[in-house]
Amino acid sequence: MAKSKASQTAETAAGVRLTGLAPICDARIRLLILGSFPSPASLRAQQYYGHRQNHFWKLVGAILGEPLFELPYPERTVRVLERGVGIWDVYQACIRPGALDADIRAGEPNDLAGLVARAPGLRRVCFNGQTAGRFAPQLERLGLETRVLPSSSPACTLPFARKLEQWRAGMEPVLSMSVL
Repeated sequence: MAKSKASQTAETAAGVRLTGLAPICDARIRLLILGSFPSPASLRAQQYYGHRQNHFWKLVGAILGEPLFELPYPERTVRVLERGVGIWDVYQACIRPGALDADIRAGEPNDLAGLVARAPGLRRVCFNGQTAGRFAPQLERLGLETRVLPSSSPACTLPFARKLEQWRAGMEPVLSMSVL
């Protein structure tokens, strides 16, 4: 029997362990965007950045010149992969009673080294916010460039134009590289 949203919310508040989403990655990626862990809205939708107020799809769409925010989710994933961009999170599981990164407890990291091994063209990892950015040294030790970007979350009050400027500076140099 399916649980009601109210019972799921109560369980989460009580400390139920949550499991994240599978990566959107393949061997073609040159750039990987790592968030911390999906929000409750994203987990319910089974979509990265599934909350309508999150700026992620608008930011990445503006940089790629694609109307990602307006597209159905499956098409978004196809388009980012076609452009050499992968999406994942630093945590595969955690306890998080709310939507804020500050609420994450007992985080179990994803196998980032394993993903890097399966993506031979990967050059740079952009972290969506400071919490994910704590993993930058680990990926630098694997020989990757890293950039910590302002969070795309609506909780980050930096104006959209400033977020876009910083995201563009973090992503475009790698995306403009010719593919061998």
